[in-house]
Amino acid sequence: MRYRVLGTTGIEVSTHCLGTMMFGAVGNPDHEDCVRIVHAALDAGVNFVDTADMYSAGESEEIVGKALKGRRDDVVLATKVHFPMGEGRNRGGNSRRWILKAVEDSLRRLDTDWIDLYQVHRPDHTTDIEETLSVLSDLVRAGKIRAFGCSTFPAEDLVEAHHVAERRGLMRLRTEQPPYSLLARGVERSVLPTAHRLGMGVLTWAPLASGFLSGAYREGRPADLTAGRAKLTPHRFDPAVPGNAEKLAAAERLALLAEESGRTLPELAVAFPLVHPAVTSVIIGPRTMDQLTSLLKGADLVLDDETLDRIDEIVAPGADLYRADGAWQPRPLIEPALRRRPAGERTAAD
Repeated sequence: MRYRVLGTTGIEVSTHCLGTMMFGAVGNPDHEDCVRIVHAALDAGVNFVDTADMYSAGESEEIVGKALKGRRDDVVLATKVHFPMGEGRNRGGNSRRWILKAVEDSLRRLDTDWIDLYQVHRPDHTTDIEETLSVLSDLVRAGKIRAFGCSTFPAEDLVEAHHVAERRGLMRLRTEQPPYSLLARGVERSVLPTAHRLGMGVLTWAPLASGFLSGAYREGRPADLTAGRAKLTPHRFDPAVPGNAEKLAAAERLALLAEESGRTLPELAVAFPLVHPAVTSVIIGPRTMDQLTSLLKGADLVLDDETLDRIDEIVAPGADLYRADGAWQPRPLIEPALRRRPAGERTAAD
């Protein structure tokens, strides 16, 4: 296992981070099996564990808390806040009111006195970024968290947050957690270069493109849409859906490239994000022990320039062949009223 310093925090983390989104009702409901997976990852040299309050409605955090008993001091523990937790108003977002409540809930579920990295899970443009940075800075001073960062923020939000922190004398976002894979390279355009210039650590998610790079989906083979990720999002894997043919063709060429070097497609996929100079660690999210073992086989894989050049020929730098599920979308792309002048103002004089 290799280790890198997480941005400018001074904290050393493994280049593989154990993601626990699949622990609990959404993925693996067997708590003891999940605990064994955590212990196996730690025994393999992983010292970085990432979860979130919303994963299986808090169940994932509870499992992680059980797994880290007696080993907490050796683990860099990360969790996240933003998505709604339960019914009712003001039970989500990035406000001071919610974050102060959510962090206490996470500490209780994780059964710990502190969180090493507390991340804002998505942007919230209804809350002034100064308010968010202010409460996170207060939590560092209170000793409840050691550092804080964000997940799936666009480059312009990273710049704004750093500018506000500097202007207001607040602590800065230390990390960013974007989706990044062989099939989703859009963050190479601005997010990764911006994070790198700002001295932020980067932990990337979805290296297997939500299962598309798992090796289970190959060109010319029938796609099983009744299990795993395909059951949750069949439109992404169904060969009959326009656009999936391009993904299948790219995945097939990437699989052949991996086989030529004596590796598997998942090993190639997990190794790829670590080549970028901005990336500190890549999150792997196994549901089973076999999946963990398979993914960790590639921990020693270092891609050479020839292999990277061939990858660039298959999927161009900065290209996205799909949009990661859960990736943040700017409101103007979702709400037409935010990108259209009112009909009465659309005049020739304008």
